[in-house]
Amino acid sequence: MNKLRLWLPFIMAAILALGIYVGMRLNEPFKSSRSFFSFRTGQFNKINDVINYINNEYVDTVNQKSLVENTISQLLHQLDPHSAYIPADELQAMNEPLEGNFDGIGIEFHVQDDTIMVVSAVAGGPSEQLGIQSGDRIIAVEGKNVAHINISNAEVMQLLRGPSGTKVKVTILRKSTGQKMVYSITRGKIPIYSVDVAYMLNKETGYIKVSHFADRTYDEYLNAFVKLKDAGMESLVLDLRGNPGGYMKSAIQLSDEFLPDRKLVVYTEGRSRPRESFYASQRGFFEQGALIVLVDEGSASASEIVAGALQDWDRATIVGRRSFGKGLVQEQSIFPDGSAMRLTIARYYTPTGRSIQKPYAGGYEAYSNELYDRMKKGELASSDSIQFADSLHYTTPGGRTVYGGGGIMPDVFVSMDTGMTSQYYAEVSSKGMISQFAFDYLDQNRKMFAKYKTFEEYKNSFTVSDDLFRKFLDYSVKGGVERSESGIKVSSELIRTQIKALIARQIWKNDGFYPIIQTLDKTVAKALELIEKKQVAVKGS
Repeated sequence: MNKLRLWLPFIMAAILALGIYVGMRLNEPFKSSRSFFSFRTGQFNKINDVINYINNEYVDTVNQKSLVENTISQLLHQLDPHSAYIPADELQAMNEPLEGNFDGIGIEFHVQDDTIMVVSAVAGGPSEQLGIQSGDRIIAVEGKNVAHINISNAEVMQLLRGPSGTKVKVTILRKSTGQKMVYSITRGKIPIYSVDVAYMLNKETGYIKVSHFADRTYDEYLNAFVKLKDAGMESLVLDLRGNPGGYMKSAIQLSDEFLPDRKLVVYTEGRSRPRESFYASQRGFFEQGALIVLVDEGSASASEIVAGALQDWDRATIVGRRSFGKGLVQEQSIFPDGSAMRLTIARYYTPTGRSIQKPYAGGYEAYSNELYDRMKKGELASSDSIQFADSLHYTTPGGRTVYGGGGIMPDVFVSMDTGMTSQYYAEVSSKGMISQFAFDYLDQNRKMFAKYKTFEEYKNSFTVSDDLFRKFLDYSVKGGVERSESGIKVSSELIRTQIKALIARQIWKNDGFYPIIQTLDKTVAKALELIEKKQVAVKGS
């Protein structure tokens, strides 16, 4: 018995050790105690440690690069809808519109009937200099067939784009002569313009459309302004509809053109960034004269800086629909691998002190669906459904009430025009029937259109006759769209106008397209009406 008492502690210890061992073996797939992380040093990076642990110990092979990039992207999305991670292979494409150029051969194309069609060669670009023409078919690149192989737009760009100075061999089929020609094209810098068009709406009113705010937007605007001023412009319609923004610097430069010296354009402020104010710094070329700015739900960021500054100083009348509501400022940081992060570092405020950033507390998905919610609530048809809190009301020096907290509210509301749309129009439009028909018709009748020496001749003389419209209807049936007499009746004028405008675009580009398509534009018509009735801002406060 004494011997048993003597050995009992050792026996119990052995049983306990055996139990621990068996327990560990039974739970081995769920190992949870390991001194892997670096917190023993007192300092650790939890995200890096987790990713390294997964990379080293996970049951299957993982793509660490993808894991890191997805983690960063999700992390930034948790902050706000506009902080973002940009992989290295996407950064250049995202920066091209802002930088104002890309490297390539300089053509506008589309893939039709499984063939790469040249819509136009960029003026002054490598392709135009070699004689490549509208209507040419690209049938081979570097000797490799590219016709009738189900090639995508992305694949075409991948083949034709490349660093400036490099060469690409392109085989062209010219339908008008049946000739095949091989061109060795030296790629170059191809401009991406941010001023889409500038023309006179009537003898006294000019129109300038800015599609985005890039590095050279201000220079492009000045060139357009001088052209219109020489044509007799006294009033201006500045179209920022659908403009998603871009460089704040360019927005400030453009605003400066309309505001007197030392007027505040915008200021920014963030938790770690003290207030920074930006002022008009020189005499602008159009500080007086009737000025209307057009906005809609697609106008965002830098567009809202311009519209907000001109509205706050009573310098412009804002016409259209409530703008998007992006009042956050991003700063871009480049990583050593060529990827980038755009982090929101401040909010911007208009001269009266309003932030126009719409709420995003509901998360990324709710924020993304906000424009759809506006449509469901009827806001695009009527401004009555828009409600602003009393605390977000501001007063301009001229006594106008303006609003913050959700975009720029126009002074004059114009509803979305759906009077000529129908299910039939939606089908022919979504299937590309209108643009394809316009391209084919011009392609088959180039000699006929050569008689129009100027755009004005074409605009005043060419009409989409009933016979031509019937050809379009038959063309659409072959394209898989059934005829709908009720839909055709509702949308006939819209389709005819688009056919005429799209033919003009192929010959005169945007200078031909916009003056025709905007004959149906209710918002432009409203702007002209306000100018004619002198119900528009002429000089700021």
